[in-house]
Amino acid sequence: MRVCLTKILYCIIIPFALFTTNVYAGAVCKPVGLKCEYLTNPIGLDAPHPRFTWYMQDARLGAKQTAYQIDISADSAVLSKGDGTIWHTGKVNSAVNLVTYLSNALKPFTRYFWRVYVWDKDGVRATSAIASFEMGMMETQNWKGDWISDTKSKEVKEAPYFRQIFRAGKKIKSARAYMAAAGLYELYINGKKIGNHRLDPMYTRFDRRNLYVTYDVTAQLQQGQNAIGVLLGNGWYNHQSTAVWNFHQVGWRNRPAFCLDLRIIYEDGTTETITTDPTWKSSLGPLVFNSIYTAEHYDARREMPGWNTINYTDTAKWKNVYLRQAPSRNIVAQAMQPIRDIEQIQAQSVNKFDNKTYVFDLGRNISGVSRITLHGDSGTVIRLKHGERLYKNGHVDQSNIDLHYRPTDDTDPFQTDIYTLNGNGEETFMPRFNYKGFQYVELTSSKPVQLTKESLTGVFMHSDVAPIGTISSSNPVIDKIWQATNNSYLSNLFGYPTDCPQREKNGWTGDAHIAVETGLYGFDGITIYEKWLADHRDEQQPNGVLPAIIPTSGWGYSWANGPDWTSTIAIIPWNIYMFYGDKKLLADCYDNIKLYVDHLDNITPTGLTTWGLGDWVPVKSVSPVELITSTYYFTDASILAKSAKLLGKQADYIKYTALANKIKNAINNKYLNRTTGIYGKGLQTELSMPLYWGLVPEELKAKVAANLAKRVAADNFHLDVGILGAKAILNALSDNGYADIAYKIASQETYPSWGWWIVNNATTLYENWNIDAKSDISLNHIMFGEINAWLYKGIAGIKVDPADPGFKHVLLEPNFVEGLNRFEAKHTGPYGEVVSSWEKKGKKISYQVTVPANSTATVKFPLGKKVYSANKPLAINAGLYNIPAGSYTFEIM
Repeated sequence: MRVCLTKILYCIIIPFALFTTNVYAGAVCKPVGLKCEYLTNPIGLDAPHPRFTWYMQDARLGAKQTAYQIDISADSAVLSKGDGTIWHTGKVNSAVNLVTYLSNALKPFTRYFWRVYVWDKDGVRATSAIASFEMGMMETQNWKGDWISDTKSKEVKEAPYFRQIFRAGKKIKSARAYMAAAGLYELYINGKKIGNHRLDPMYTRFDRRNLYVTYDVTAQLQQGQNAIGVLLGNGWYNHQSTAVWNFHQVGWRNRPAFCLDLRIIYEDGTTETITTDPTWKSSLGPLVFNSIYTAEHYDARREMPGWNTINYTDTAKWKNVYLRQAPSRNIVAQAMQPIRDIEQIQAQSVNKFDNKTYVFDLGRNISGVSRITLHGDSGTVIRLKHGERLYKNGHVDQSNIDLHYRPTDDTDPFQTDIYTLNGNGEETFMPRFNYKGFQYVELTSSKPVQLTKESLTGVFMHSDVAPIGTISSSNPVIDKIWQATNNSYLSNLFGYPTDCPQREKNGWTGDAHIAVETGLYGFDGITIYEKWLADHRDEQQPNGVLPAIIPTSGWGYSWANGPDWTSTIAIIPWNIYMFYGDKKLLADCYDNIKLYVDHLDNITPTGLTTWGLGDWVPVKSVSPVELITSTYYFTDASILAKSAKLLGKQADYIKYTALANKIKNAINNKYLNRTTGIYGKGLQTELSMPLYWGLVPEELKAKVAANLAKRVAADNFHLDVGILGAKAILNALSDNGYADIAYKIASQETYPSWGWWIVNNATTLYENWNIDAKSDISLNHIMFGEINAWLYKGIAGIKVDPADPGFKHVLLEPNFVEGLNRFEAKHTGPYGEVVSSWEKKGKKISYQVTVPANSTATVKFPLGKKVYSANKPLAINAGLYNIPAGSYTFEIM
């Protein structure tokens, strides 16, 4: 009765004119979205102090959390009765929805159940559903199995297959498979592939850290005889293809190996662990070559039907395995969203040249593989060549993406799968341990085959991060740019952010920090970035230097790794803190950021550095490398200072604030003409980067921004920047009163522009503004991807408040730009969905806002405009209006 009375009084007291709301069926308030370590009901965690998050489902005006309580138990039945036997926080008067476990040590291999209670703004308690998390190995010494491989050398092309038979003597209650590998693997039990992940485990610096994956295999086991099968792939561990980055020469390289613990809990409470040991058997099979970099070759005539089942008879070719040393002493849980097959894309058309040659067109550029289904004679060899372009004669053109490949012979053609048919009816082939970047697939056959466009499907693969942002506007080109940017971002997310999915697949640092805000506005990617920053910590040298690509074979420590690229060590943890309000990654990386900045300080006593690449792939104007890379040095020092303050390191805060000011003054003293308000020669990049990164003195911001606007006008409202200028320019304009000009740039459809790519049929972002350039012409790059983040920030105006991050307090600063009649952006942050949507209706602008429960917002309206809600004027203070959680409609005139 109390809840109902509260609702009635609430509706009477609050004037409906200021907001609209939808009351959820049932409870007014409910905690939902429970996650542990940012995963839903995860298993196989190693974190001794896992983090718990949730948000409130409460559409009422001013909805907020006034207190919370977390209960954890090892028994869900006990927990359902309200007893947190493992952890009972008691009622904590706080609005936080990110809580770290701080109680007795959690136990390996143990499943825990948890729920959260929240008290709403009226002090009414609401209860969540029960969620769970399960600990994994936790310590390396808890592994029981041996690392095993076959006896072949790393140069052998054929992939090794492994099998083992074991008996489960009692009724099974539950079972977990813990799988670690140097290389890639597929795991089978009783003939069935376990899980839907692809390319496990994720790529790391193998001699310093290896990842293991946990699977619930209860349903796949049976009482009595069982068979385990494992197929190993090379991945980045045994890189046999030869290219400029020298992965084929890396010190860790070896024949793939793995370790498996299959832990069974029987109904009588006893446990048994089936492990890898010398009794396992191994053989070669139909997977005759696999390369993460190039392609896969499969001879179906060599298939071994039932090789992973109990009824298969081992022949003499199945040999004893070889015990191997673990690749590192650091075997840790892969607690992150896996790579999966996300989307099936049917070929849009097929061009048949003759009965032996077909070219399929997916209609869009993707990362992933193709799946072919066909009939043919035994021994027929099918070659599937993947590329992004076609020659004028209609055949696949790889000339834009094979630049860095250095083959030693013709046995490993680039992005070309080779499949040999067995002739036993309909056959389907899809690579297991490879992915590519492509739109077109050219199939050539040694014998005639009959195919239709239905014969080939593209499989879009990437890290399975949840989409949390959407954009919709009245301009179809802008919407297509947003979609293309998302496609490129996802095409370059494979357990770490990459530059391109075809010719490199490398974790280029510069590309990643440029695109991090685009990624975080659009996708829930914290687990990917936390893993990748652990890779940074593995790769950092004792003097603080980082390589330009991470992970690396050793390449990139002496080229391209200045602060304009490797500032990822600071920029990405800071952005994770901004978007999630979580300090953990900053704390984990703090010493590394400090080591990095100290190294820069040691080698640049003046505060200026020329160490870096500068504004890569510019249109025509070249800005000074020293200005650009020193700007990133300033950014790193500033982030370090802010992090020190946040983490309670006062001495460091004072020290690095002084260093940041020193760098800022050095840059401004050399490059800023204080009379004219021009940096350097007044190029777009020279003006926009100081504005965006906070170098411009407050009293000169208006003058510098006006000069940037004039420069853009002089360039006919087109871009004249490279990738670092592209990160800054739109924001620099819209943040300083020139959003209309920023939108003019963003919406251009002639060269050079994002729209130029779109009107030339791009479905992803390109590497070069010039489509016909002679180099740097991959058609799926993310390094010009800041535009998506800018659409959220510069048009919708959804911004993080640095003083209250994680969208606890939302800054809403929309720009109702000329040339656009409607715009809507949605972003789901830690507290729920933020909506900023506007539409022009004659001389009026209708602006709709949603601020999620437990958040607040400040709306910035245009100065000099009148703002109404339900025909009543609002009192706006200097254009700013503070609002609590809720949904609102404003009329601006």
